[in-house]
Amino acid sequence: MQFFENVGNIITKYWPYFLKGLGLTMLIALIGTVIGLLIGLLTGIIRTIPLSKKKVVYYIQKTVNVIIAIYVEVFRGTPMMVQAMVIYWGYAFMNGGNTLPLIPAGIFIVSINTGAYMAEIVRGGIISIDKGQFEGAYSVGMTHWQAMIHVIIPQVLRNILPSISNEFVINIKDTSVLNVIGVMELYYMASKVQSMTWKIFETYLIICVMYFIMTYSITRLLRLCEKKLAGKNSYTICGSQSDPSAEIHVKEAE
Repeated sequence: MQFFENVGNIITKYWPYFLKGLGLTMLIALIGTVIGLLIGLLTGIIRTIPLSKKKVVYYIQKTVNVIIAIYVEVFRGTPMMVQAMVIYWGYAFMNGGNTLPLIPAGIFIVSINTGAYMAEIVRGGIISIDKGQFEGAYSVGMTHWQAMIHVIIPQVLRNILPSISNEFVINIKDTSVLNVIGVMELYYMASKVQSMTWKIFETYLIICVMYFIMTYSITRLLRLCEKKLAGKNSYTICGSQSDPSAEIHVKEAE
């Protein structure tokens, strides 16, 4: 059929464009998700620090918490496409028309957008941890930061891994909005190819399949990681170090 022949010709002739766009999409999505997670962890730890009784420190903490809350609400409440335009052209407006380098700009935009969502995900993960974990850490002399890093955050990361995976998949798709500032990700490259071939449906069908393959493969890979972190379904509770008969073998339901 003519349709399949057109698709084959586009892939054969323009695969370097698609490959370049694919690589840039994955680069921006991956780095943006990692930096966003770090932002989320930092803000999550800061927002859970107990308020100090010293007035100066107390007001500093309240101010920082308000700034974080505003950041989260603004970036969760506006589209990434609008954020990209405001940040990219806002920088140019304040610097006499000099714009940011495209790839760093794309990574920055995705990172701070993801950070706003991660901040709430991490905060929810921290709140879900039993208070006894905090009390136990404080009872052995740990500071809030030590308790977070050594006791709380490892548990939080395990609990929020599905949400992190979801954000990564969303970022792979949302990098397409960066074409509005000229970032040459996959959608931008498809626009370029279709303008050269005038095969609009065939071109966008190709990248639709590419997006699906990317997200499906990554979702399955991350679910495998979740299963590995969950551990084995069967384990042994040692009731005594010297008496084997005191051991209890447990097998959880599938």
